[in-house]
Amino acid sequence: MNLKQLEVFLAVAETGSFSRAAEATFITQSTVSQHISSLEAEFDLKLLDRTGKGVFPTGGGKILLEQAWQIVSSAREIPLVMKRFKGLEDAILKMGASNIPGNYLIPVALSNFIGRYRGVALTILQGDSRETLDRLKNGEIELGIIGSLFDEEDIDFKPLGRDEIVLVVKGSHPWARRNRINLDEILSAKYIIREAGSGTEKTVREALVKAGIEPSQMKVQASLGSNEAVKQAVVNGIGAAFISEMSIRKELAQGDVATVKIKGLTIFRCFYLISRVKRDLSPPARAFAHLLLEMYADHKPAPFFP
Repeated sequence: MNLKQLEVFLAVAETGSFSRAAEATFITQSTVSQHISSLEAEFDLKLLDRTGKGVFPTGGGKILLEQAWQIVSSAREIPLVMKRFKGLEDAILKMGASNIPGNYLIPVALSNFIGRYRGVALTILQGDSRETLDRLKNGEIELGIIGSLFDEEDIDFKPLGRDEIVLVVKGSHPWARRNRINLDEILSAKYIIREAGSGTEKTVREALVKAGIEPSQMKVQASLGSNEAVKQAVVNGIGAAFISEMSIRKELAQGDVATVKIKGLTIFRCFYLISRVKRDLSPPARAFAHLLLEMYADHKPAPFFP
């Protein structure tokens, strides 16, 4: 059984005639007969009754007619669906992002993207950098933006914007009144940190080790699962934290928190647009990736998004 045979069967059932079915399907009448005979032989059932008043489906033919309609109708939709997909119409793009890119980079890019491609709906799955990377590897998303580089041979990492990670304390903290602190003073404070899979936490640990500070010696008050939770913990005076500078601009302006400069330590990190190596992106994914690289490539600072 093939799609053409089902189309011919439907044409015969609709027109009640082998000759008219041949005209409708652009084949000869003998070929129509061959297709019907093949179907009847395959199912070992008589599918059509030939009468002086026309051709009519048998009981078995009526069952096939119902199923054939569903199959052929769906098949006829395929060219339209694929045309819409190619034309970025009625398309859905599913991508992932870690906390900071998901809250600050993507919303800015999204306004530009929607302006260009109004037919694309974007779904964002947020998690930490490790979760986003795993979702990409598992095929749950086509693209991702994360805040750290991982040793993964089958993943393509493209630099996408730059962010500074700063030490932040409550506005009333003694460090808030100082121009800067010494590197060895870091270990005297209590800290709120991000979870182990966080790109921010990974970047901070690597920078501290490079500066000669052992992260395991830090007094960790709490480990929290989002940047917003860490920020609120700092605002409430629970401890100090290393946080993305772009995420605390509002709190800085209000005086809720203060940044603390550290002699001999400045922490910058790149965001990365990630995709699977040797996998073709869908047109919506390719279009959004192009826009992101256009906006944030060459380590341009990420814009402020209130």
